[in-house]
Amino acid sequence: MYKRVLLKLSGEALAAGSGFGIDAVFIHQVATEIAAIHALGCEIGIVVGGGNFFRGVAQQAIDMDRVAADHMGMLSTVINAIALQDAIEKLGLYCRVMSAIEIRQVAEPYIRRRAMRHLEKGRVVIFAAGTGNPFFSTDTAASLRAMEIKADILLKATSVDGIYTADPKTNPEATKFPQITYSDILRLNLRVMDAAAVSLCRDNNMPMMVFSMKEPGNIARVIQGETLGSLVTP
Repeated sequence: MYKRVLLKLSGEALAAGSGFGIDAVFIHQVATEIAAIHALGCEIGIVVGGGNFFRGVAQQAIDMDRVAADHMGMLSTVINAIALQDAIEKLGLYCRVMSAIEIRQVAEPYIRRRAMRHLEKGRVVIFAAGTGNPFFSTDTAASLRAMEIKADILLKATSVDGIYTADPKTNPEATKFPQITYSDILRLNLRVMDAAAVSLCRDNNMPMMVFSMKEPGNIARVIQGETLGSLVTP
């Protein structure tokens, strides 16, 4: 169904419910799913978050300078990227970590043409350190990288199986949107992604699927055309 995708994984997803750190069992499950869709012939770019280690707007950063806190958040995404790279390579795939902040000892610097070449050669590419700029979330980085690599769709894997009118974890009356537009997300002020990421996808006609990572095999199902979760259209 899709030749090239950009998969957004949150740091919280990699923690698998524990809230902090990386769940070794879950990250290997994610790597196995990535290997499965790679075997289908799909080119895969991944953006990882860092909320399982540090979040610049969280309570733990309340007394910090926002720029310093965001830089710490970017570095935490590099930790997650290296962990995911290790799990993917153990399955026999070639994987590259490309960082928006230069850390040449552990990751390649992000260069768009080089990233495209890696994808064309069948390598999995993990984009770390967000956009490299403070005040921008990893959701915005995912939207940006999806445009840059000319992905067919942006896949946002979360702990919730779609987009709801309210947080289904706290509001049992929340209803799910099987399909919604980016303009409606902004109009209804739904907390799916930040407004910059939503506007970027809308203005560049990038479709997005929001689905749950909790059920094994969901990524492959989406790649093969199943409508899981919520489809967001321009």
